[in-house]
Amino acid sequence: MANKDYYKILGVDKNASDDEIKKAFRKLAHQHHPDKQGGDASKFKEINEANQILSDKTKRAQYDQFGSEYANQPGAGGSPYGGRGNSQGGFEFNFGNAEDLGDLFGGMGDMFGFGGQGGGRSRGGRSQQQRGEDVAVDLELKLHDAVFGVEETFKLNKLATCDTCHGSGGAPGSKIDTCKTCGGHGQVIRVQNTILGAIQTAATCSDCHGSGKKPEKPCPECHGAGAHKKIQEITIKIPAGIHDGESIRVTGRGAAAAHGGHPGDLYVRIRVASEKNLRVQGDDIYSEARISFPTAALGGEAKTHTVEGEITIKIPEGVQSGELIRLKGKGGMKRGGARADHFVRVTIETPKKLTKATKKLLEQLRGELE
Repeated sequence: MANKDYYKILGVDKNASDDEIKKAFRKLAHQHHPDKQGGDASKFKEINEANQILSDKTKRAQYDQFGSEYANQPGAGGSPYGGRGNSQGGFEFNFGNAEDLGDLFGGMGDMFGFGGQGGGRSRGGRSQQQRGEDVAVDLELKLHDAVFGVEETFKLNKLATCDTCHGSGGAPGSKIDTCKTCGGHGQVIRVQNTILGAIQTAATCSDCHGSGKKPEKPCPECHGAGAHKKIQEITIKIPAGIHDGESIRVTGRGAAAAHGGHPGDLYVRIRVASEKNLRVQGDDIYSEARISFPTAALGGEAKTHTVEGEITIKIPEGVQSGELIRLKGKGGMKRGGARADHFVRVTIETPKKLTKATKKLLEQLRGELE
């Protein structure tokens, strides 16, 4: 057998560190994997062979001393691929660090048995049951309800757990048996001969859909699915102080999962309706009070709108147009439960039509002020 230069195959120096060898192998394996377009099976085998030798300190030391033919030396044992024969007549490759290879090939890791939870499998080897979809809805609130909180009820057409079988998929009184197709494992294992040898693949059982159990008779209402679409009435509590654009997550109130899986979550996105006479800025609320010049000069009272309705406020003497009057604790609700402030912007109105008597009085006043 010709002596192979494993360092040259991986493109590394003879003094390369374990990390450098690992990085070189990962890069070349990506490039030449036979399942990828332009891949090369023979090159991939050669790369794997080099990695198996150089990533093992004992084998690397033997290789450095005897060369690639060390595998034929007494005690070396086995194939340089670190593999072993199987009952199907194929060859199972030992890819070393299975976790690294699972990261390397992503979804292909499950196909080669590199580990991970792809394909709906759990770490224990049992298939995970399907999870229902999350559902998102928009809900419009009045500003008053957003500030003080409210309980809202609305209807939603979504996949819901069957009321007849309560999600089991079986007819009432029907016996629930272990799935004969997968033997209760929720997965079906298949062996396929490929260019790389015999490869095992695990797929969710199509008969029990990963639950490992199957009813003797299917439910007549949902036909064995355990869920069906229907209009449901949903009631949720909106917390005080919620803002426009914020969302509330209601766990388990999304779409039900078929065949007994876990339901998804419901996301309620809040839209706060705008008010004609009110403006919201953070937790604070703003409104306007329009007053006459005499009221601005002498002080008095004026009406303005708040989240709790129209109120009368006091106008101090000498207030200026555009000045803000603070109403402490009359704004929105803060997260801690305290109220923010309400600010009233004063606008002094100038009359457009004046009587002769009014003009005369204003002329006198101007003469005094100027």
